[in-house]
Amino acid sequence: MKAVKGKIFFGGVHVRDEKQLACDKPIEVLPLPSVTAVCVHQSLGKPAAVCVEKGQKVKEGQIVATADGAISANVFASISGVVKDIVEMPSVCGVKETYVMIEGDGSTDKQYLPPLAGTDDAQKIIERIKDAGIVGMGGAGFPTAVKVAPKCKVDTLILNGAECEPYLTCDHRMMLEHTDEIVKGAKYIAKALGDVNLVIGIEANKPDCIAAFEKYDDIKVVKLAKHYPVGSEKHLIYATTGRKVGIGKLPADAGTIVQNVGTAFAVYEAVELGKPLYERCLTVSGRAVKEPKNLWVRVGTSIKDIVDYCGGEACEPRKVISGGPMTGVALADYNSYVNKTTSGVVLMTEKEADTMAPTACLNCGKCADVCPMHLMPMQTAFYSAAGDFKTAAKLGNTMCCIECGACEYICPAKRPLIQAIRKTKAAVRAGKA
Repeated sequence: MKAVKGKIFFGGVHVRDEKQLACDKPIEVLPLPSVTAVCVHQSLGKPAAVCVEKGQKVKEGQIVATADGAISANVFASISGVVKDIVEMPSVCGVKETYVMIEGDGSTDKQYLPPLAGTDDAQKIIERIKDAGIVGMGGAGFPTAVKVAPKCKVDTLILNGAECEPYLTCDHRMMLEHTDEIVKGAKYIAKALGDVNLVIGIEANKPDCIAAFEKYDDIKVVKLAKHYPVGSEKHLIYATTGRKVGIGKLPADAGTIVQNVGTAFAVYEAVELGKPLYERCLTVSGRAVKEPKNLWVRVGTSIKDIVDYCGGEACEPRKVISGGPMTGVALADYNSYVNKTTSGVVLMTEKEADTMAPTACLNCGKCADVCPMHLMPMQTAFYSAAGDFKTAAKLGNTMCCIECGACEYICPAKRPLIQAIRKTKAAVRAGKA
């Protein structure tokens, strides 16, 4: 189906996408790590409960931690071996989490679920998605089984192929190399939702991906303007359908569900192969790494192993980011591990990473001008700096922030706006505001 032009939303910024570093690199399979550290908190919700013991033998794909509640997700061994230890370690965000350390034995023994290829049973598909521990692969990590069972009727499934985050190209490569599998996975999700319409939004800087999906007559392809953050859920819905999702509302309230293309691929594998989610595709990029690549990586693999496989550092990086430079988290060192939601590892040089020290707010209002959620980031920053998180959350409407980073990107004073926003959110959730 010939692509149609998407709508333009308020706010946002035009960023240098830096996709050329890795977009032409076919996906490679990272060799099996000798040890993995699998975090039990791999969804937007409660950590899973450990169900293995130290010294226990496990197979690739075997469950090691079970979902604890509705908003949680099963976690699986990504290699075969022995549970070396169960330890508390800081996550990429610096928060202490529980990790299951598995020492590999070099075998390829697997423990999959029974395949359900060709099933039309919506409930079986939802259960399979839940059992396979699938979460949103775009970075949010919301349990997919919950998302595909909305409380209200929806008529449209939107596949997110925007990948508007600079440097990251793993979705790009997946859309080229696994087009059919993504479509099959999307159709299983559509069946779970009740045979809804299929739409895919792809940013204009991926013409090859747009052409690949135009082959399908039952998928509406929307060509999105290169306009960050067009991949954000609410803005993607508007850009592809013209529907608006109000403050405090969910996509389902507008009759839509959004799923990342990586999530659709994971659903295909779970349904047709019985494969749980324990590996993912990610991008290694930036000018401080010798060989930018797109890689299939097992969950729990160390960042150091990944960087070493890419030839190591081309020069000393000024900043190393887990994820992308707009929404990712800067790492203190390489002693971090891949999660289901790790979309990239970016090594930035001094020139790439803006290292200018912040100055006083200029009261220019540019952060509000570009905020796609119509918020006042400067209010959050001002009051959070004074420790008044209640006022910060109220005047900045902080809990509605999608943390896209557009405000901090445009700020001429280089204020740490996202840091202030995350700090305020954490205070509100902890009951301190």
